[in-house]
Amino acid sequence: MLTIPNALTFLRFLGIPLFIYLALSKQADGWAIFVLAIGGATDYFDGKLARALNQESKFGEIADPTIDRLYIAAVLVVLYIRDAIPLWLIAILVARDVVMAGVALVLQLKGFAPLKVTYLGKAATFNLLYAFPFLLLALSDTWYGTGAFIFGWAFAIWGVTLYVGTAVGYFRTAVKTITVRPHIIEG
Repeated sequence: MLTIPNALTFLRFLGIPLFIYLALSKQADGWAIFVLAIGGATDYFDGKLARALNQESKFGEIADPTIDRLYIAAVLVVLYIRDAIPLWLIAILVARDVVMAGVALVLQLKGFAPLKVTYLGKAATFNLLYAFPFLLLALSDTWYGTGAFIFGWAFAIWGVTLYVGTAVGYFRTAVKTITVRPHIIEG
């Protein structure tokens, strides 16, 4: 379905290889940060517009969080290669996504709809997408690099905390969906 929100989601997807190219091949951090900022803006506006224009779609429901994960994975790899983040941060985020992929698979196999992304889930992604440009900028050995380091890690800590916290909430919702709904349908 060709809609403005879906076009924004696809635009965000196209930003992933562009970001990787700019950050690794060219080390054009300013442009890479600009691409991340556009990605963050499209992540915000695609959902807002979908609801406002009544253009919510199955594609958007699946593609939006999937592209968020791909964006986060690409940025994590780039930041790790550039020595901007430690491996433990990547391990936490990847472990969370692996668990959530397993939960989504179980729900699908049992015939349930995917879990809806919550406001806190969006806030977690938003914090991480804010942290990444700051952490990339923190590689600069300047006064603004120092400031970016502080802001980047503040957003990263909040983002990781919310990311893990929402995973617990999603997991609980999935368990409740699987264990309670069949009894309601049978009864």
